Amino acid sequence: MRIPVFLFSLFLPFIFHAAEPRPVLVVKSKVAELVVDLGGGSIADFHLNGNGLNPLQWDSWAFRSVTNEDPPMTPRSMGHFICLDRWGSASDAEKANGLTNHGEASQVWWEVSQEPVSQGGVIEAILSARLPLAGLSVERTIRLQENASVVSVTESVKNHNPFGRIYNLVQHPTVGGPFLDEDTIVDANGTRGFMQDRSMPNPEIPEVQWPRAIRIDGAEVDIRYLRDDHQPGVVSYVLEDEYGWVTASSPNSGLLIGYIWKASEFPWLNIWRHVKEGKPYARGLEFGTTGLHVPGHSLVAKGKIFDRALYRYIDASETQTFQYANFLLEIPKDFAGVSSVKYEAGKLSVVEAGKKKRAFYLSVSELF
Repeated sequence: MRIPVFLFSLFLPFIFHAAEPRPVLVVKSKVAELVVDLGGGSIADFHLNGNGLNPLQWDSWAFRSVTNEDPPMTPRSMGHFICLDRWGSASDAEKANGLTNHGEASQVWWEVSQEPVSQGGVIEAILSARLPLAGLSVERTIRLQENASVVSVTESVKNHNPFGRIYNLVQHPTVGGPFLDEDTIVDANGTRGFMQDRSMPNPEIPEVQWPRAIRIDGAEVDIRYLRDDHQPGVVSYVLEDEYGWVTASSPNSGLLIGYIWKASEFPWLNIWRHVKEGKPYARGLEFGTTGLHVPGHSLVAKGKIFDRALYRYIDASETQTFQYANFLLEIPKDFAGVSSVKYEAGKLSVVEAGKKKRAFYLSVSELF
């Protein structure tokens, strides 16, 4: 029997040794399994039952045995974590008070308030975390479809401060090897974009259009691919449809991972690319409330890019809610990427790019 999560914080130095496994939440259906690392709250594993490949692993440390004696944010936690209360860096003054890049949500222990329960065709679990320095909390409800490799996630952010404040929430799913290789294709419905390596006050100059990006030396890059050069490292795009979506397709692995969300809640898509020793190492499929990776004072000074806000405001005692869905698909070895992802009541559809335009469907209950 698993010891209640709150006991870990009280007796962690005394009751565990290096061999004790790290606490996780496992949500399993007939077709897929999802694992949440309670140290940092990341979705550390999402795989099909008939195919154990987990796209959400990108550090060789992920294969080691992470234990309860490790701090919450460890290399294992770098699957799909959330950036809350910020995506950009902390200011020097904030760093002096203990705040860090990406916020506290990935650096604290999460608690399970509802173990997985099967009801109405989905398996539902609830967990939460408190961010003491930010004065925020987040509650996450996970609903894994019983008969489809689709999970819908609802995250509610509450402000416990006696005052209103700005903040950001960015989803940070990252794929790595062996799923990620030179032939992995990232597709999305982003439109206008800019490179994060451009300087303030106008980083949006020059403007690019998905999937185009421009290196500092002026060379053009197709952001759908990552081979031996990761420049530019981060390119951010806005979304102009009702739903935003992003997919990563690995024909060599026969697997696709994708996300879909309401663009009104997450209007930005930020694509991070990283190469190690000349090989693809990590690709961040980051979507959220901001597209500018700078401290809060710079976000306020800039305000908007491409008429999209760069931060959210949450009043004292207010709760704001966000949703997205994550899915897995088996694909053929000659898969050419994705041209569209659509959600209608009872159906999630993925249409292939290129000449074949094959369509793939997942039957789902209500996602949003």
